[in-house]
Amino acid sequence: MKRAFLGEFEELVLLTVAILEEDAYGVSVTQELEDKTGRTVGFSTVHSTLQRLEEKGYVSSRMGGATAERGGRRKRFFTVTPFGRKALREVKQVREDLWSALPPAALQLMGS
Repeated sequence: MKRAFLGEFEELVLLTVAILEEDAYGVSVTQELEDKTGRTVGFSTVHSTLQRLEEKGYVSSRMGGATAERGGRRKRFFTVTPFGRKALREVKQVREDLWSALPPAALQLMGS
């Protein structure tokens, strides 16, 4: 299987879906992203990213039941697929490899 390539925002959304487990839908992913990153995230941006991740096979979705709270509309819940979990592990490994290869002097230049 080919190697996974995720954009930075795709990685954040995929990680958030993994964190939320069975409660990952557009609004919950948006709110969790804002809480964890401290940056403002548009719902439509998250929604289109979730669709793109599903097209790439990183997440799958299912429709939940209709609720009165949402005026009878149903939520689309997302879960990370085995391919998505593999992609997250690969991305984590690449980042760890890069950070561990960083010379100590480079960290001092960065203020650490």
